[in-house]
Amino acid sequence: MRLILLDSPEEIRGNFYPLALSRPLWELRCGFTSLEEKLIAKLGTSDVAYFVPDYMADLYRAKVNHPVNDTSILEGDDLLVVDPRVKADGFNVATSGPSEVGLDEQGRLLYARVAKNDLAKLGKDDVGKFIAAAKAKLPNVKPAVKTWQYIWELILGNCEQITADFAAAGRDGIEGKVEQPNVIRGGKKDIYIARGATVHPMVVIDAENGPIYIDQDAELHPFSRIEGPCYIGKKTIILGAKCREGSSIGPVCRIGGEVEGSIIQGYSNKYHDGFVGHAYVGEWVNLGAFTTNSDLKSDYSSVSVMLEGQRAIDTGSTKVGSLIGDHTKTSIGTLLNTGSYIGAMALIMTTGTLLPKFIPSFAWFVEGVVTKGFGKGKLYETAKTAMSRRKCQWSEVDERMWDAVFEMTAPMRNEAIKKGRIAMLNR
Repeated sequence: MRLILLDSPEEIRGNFYPLALSRPLWELRCGFTSLEEKLIAKLGTSDVAYFVPDYMADLYRAKVNHPVNDTSILEGDDLLVVDPRVKADGFNVATSGPSEVGLDEQGRLLYARVAKNDLAKLGKDDVGKFIAAAKAKLPNVKPAVKTWQYIWELILGNCEQITADFAAAGRDGIEGKVEQPNVIRGGKKDIYIARGATVHPMVVIDAENGPIYIDQDAELHPFSRIEGPCYIGKKTIILGAKCREGSSIGPVCRIGGEVEGSIIQGYSNKYHDGFVGHAYVGEWVNLGAFTTNSDLKSDYSSVSVMLEGQRAIDTGSTKVGSLIGDHTKTSIGTLLNTGSYIGAMALIMTTGTLLPKFIPSFAWFVEGVVTKGFGKGKLYETAKTAMSRRKCQWSEVDERMWDAVFEMTAPMRNEAIKKGRIAMLNR
């Protein structure tokens, strides 16, 4: 059986912006791992292929060792096509058997199991036509499958997912280096420190309320406090930080200050003091000293998020912080509002007060208004420099994908710039 991950339609992907602007949905994190890793573990296959939006295909092809947007893989074997918003833990669909197409209540694809013998009925020159033909010619079912609907659901589900991932990993104990003195609270069976990880003296690891997994080559500096459930990714450095419960820190991050109930995708810096709570932070983000987000409204009512500056959606939760896209930078003392949406490739200059809840991608937020700043070229130069500091390379393929994101996000940005000009004239 070949697993094909088919990214969701644009109207669904928008619910996962700004993080999904630069990656397929299955690369989003929850708990220890990505949504893709959870699906692969659930289905037990290594034969995987991908269909992503065209604008990111070349970059994704350079990152993975499996076929990307290659229609030739739509033949020759039984197929299981899965939309990545499907939750792996409840996806109890047989990988073999008669063909069937699982649809949600709106008639959108959740999965398609296509037996080899039925492939001849379906066109193979375009994956969209392939799925349309499967829906028309194969039996349709309405399965009891749970799905992710919005990006903040990953944040809200992170505590539970860390605990589940720890149990699934089946590891505990200390394989890395733990220097004395230190304090370990809770059961040692709820702590795993991987080979190559280093815990400096004067670190508190508190697993009393949930498990803690410190991955390979991570480093915890003195006066750090880690509270479970918590995951610290490979080669990440914790710099005297308070990592509160429900936090997943991806690989190669630098984390100081206080982080609570948040997901950081990877390769990002929150080096200094400041609070990030119930947030999802992308890659190559730099949060300046004392950058802080609110994650609780003063009246304790549920938080709404402005997706793409247009749709105010009630999250149903009183605890939602910020959504911050890749390559965004904040200045010292930046204050982010509850339920903030900060696009990708944005540059934020502090105003001394809470920022607007929506700042578009590629925006230069200066003196309290959205401007064009010095343009995307300068942002690309910064991205190139930041990536080189982690021994990663900015390429022409990166630039082409981000050029496409720039065009995709232009309407909201241009509207914000127009409002900014009017505000400046009226001062």
